[in-house]
Amino acid sequence: MNKVMVVTDSTANIPLELLNGNPIASIPLQVIWGNEVLRDGIDIKPTQFYERLAVDKVMPSTSQVTPEEFKSLYSRLIDEGYDILSVHISGKLSSTLDSAVQAKKYFPDERIQLVDSLSTSMAMGFQVLSAARMAASGATLAECKAVSEKSRQNTGLYFVVSTLEFLHRGGRIGGAQAFMGTMLNLKPLLEMRDGRIEAVERVRTFSKATDRLLDLVEARLAKETGPVRLCALHANAPDEGNQLLEKAVKRFPTSLVSDAVLSTISVVLGTHTGPGALGLAYMYSM
Repeated sequence: MNKVMVVTDSTANIPLELLNGNPIASIPLQVIWGNEVLRDGIDIKPTQFYERLAVDKVMPSTSQVTPEEFKSLYSRLIDEGYDILSVHISGKLSSTLDSAVQAKKYFPDERIQLVDSLSTSMAMGFQVLSAARMAASGATLAECKAVSEKSRQNTGLYFVVSTLEFLHRGGRIGGAQAFMGTMLNLKPLLEMRDGRIEAVERVRTFSKATDRLLDLVEARLAKETGPVRLCALHANAPDEGNQLLEKAVKRFPTSLVSDAVLSTISVVLGTHTGPGALGLAYMYSM
């Protein structure tokens, strides 16, 4: 039986402390900035990105992983003796999964399985980690895929942005389009739902919006008795991210929370959320 490697992409935002020891390979999406093509997290880090975003007159855009990049990675991993489970950003947000589908055609012996996370950031990251932990324990490719698909049903992501302009400009606004043109001091509370960014409600201040975010997550998990995993996400706002995480943990019994981590929103996702965004990803009963 072959070992299993879980492949994901740079939008997973998995903190290093959770990556260590797990069979996970990440492939970077790209930021297009003027004439530069920058690999997310490799050629440009979040701190550099936000510093440049504040002063650069040219706004960046993003691009998916190419089929050739997937083909190269898949080929190397298969040569190393791995079966591959490839879990990626929602196909409704990016064409990255389409590129993986194209690359898989070069390897017809079923040693590669693909999963649409229907999400991104750590809502996807938790799915990846669930499968990778199974892989580390010796599970088969089919077993790892089944765990990933089950965990997909048990994950969620709510987030607040300072402005919808970045999502609108990048074409990722989805159902949040309904909030465009509203009063500037109303902050949009959004969620990942069925692979798309959808509007939840408008809240008068950013602080109240994050409190409301916590209310929604708490209500969503109110009936769960299994372990809860939480990740607070921030776009160049680590202090606010830590505060959100501390508040989130207090909403649940200590015995229920198995992971509580902070993660920085990747450069590619930050291109669409803009600076200052905060989010909370969760997974339960896995």
